[in-house]
Amino acid sequence: MLERLPRQPLGRAARRLCDQILRAPVSLAAGVVIALSLFFLAFPGVDLRVSRAFYVPGQGFIAVRDHLLVVFRNSIDLLVMVAAVVMLAGLAVKLARPERPSPIPPNRVLFLFSSLILGPGLLVNVILKDHWGRPRPSMIAAFGGSSPYVPVWEISHFCSRNCSFVAGEPSAAAWLVGAALLLPGGWRLVGMIMAGTYAILISLNRIAFGGHFLSDVLLSVALTFLVMALLHRLLVERPPAALANPVLEANLTTVGRRLKGAERPAAGTR
Repeated sequence: MLERLPRQPLGRAARRLCDQILRAPVSLAAGVVIALSLFFLAFPGVDLRVSRAFYVPGQGFIAVRDHLLVVFRNSIDLLVMVAAVVMLAGLAVKLARPERPSPIPPNRVLFLFSSLILGPGLLVNVILKDHWGRPRPSMIAAFGGSSPYVPVWEISHFCSRNCSFVAGEPSAAAWLVGAALLLPGGWRLVGMIMAGTYAILISLNRIAFGGHFLSDVLLSVALTFLVMALLHRLLVERPPAALANPVLEANLTTVGRRLKGAERPAAGTR
């Protein structure tokens, strides 16, 4: 009976929005990165005002002492690991049953792993966080530290590694939002709502802990979506012939057949 009920306009609009995001040009994500950068360069006080809302003079950023909030902050590693395990399990199922289609299209698995490695992994945590040297809110003089406030994109020597610019956990959460966009139609809206809500909460968590400025969080999300937009175009929308989904599917089928053949005992043996 429920299947016969007409779909609500809001649900159709949300599905259309998801499809639009999937097809959005790379220039849209790049434009967001540029717009955010210009905004925070022009209005650096926004960073300080937002962080000050979570700061208690003489006590610091007290949210960091809340055990449940610390557990929530660490949950991002578990969620990313679960997503990776699900993708690997999909590949394992395909190899175990090579005659059947992959549970998850292999080009999407390639896209998600590549974007996870190049976005939250390489760009955010290796290139930016370890080389831009922006001190975290808890490290600057305005919030009880000794370093000055450093604007976005300015390389400094006030932090040696694992610094404030940009935020790692929100980047990984943004990747989860991108992954939710690739869910089947019936699950996509629910996945988007859950992943989006989680991304907002984990971003607020990092700001409340004094670990990142608002600009760190927003630029981290925007840069991650930019990487995902680029890779989606290169690996899903317009892949080279060798990485087209039918080719990847056929290769997995071949590998699966060979693995099953290797499992059979040789003739004359028991």
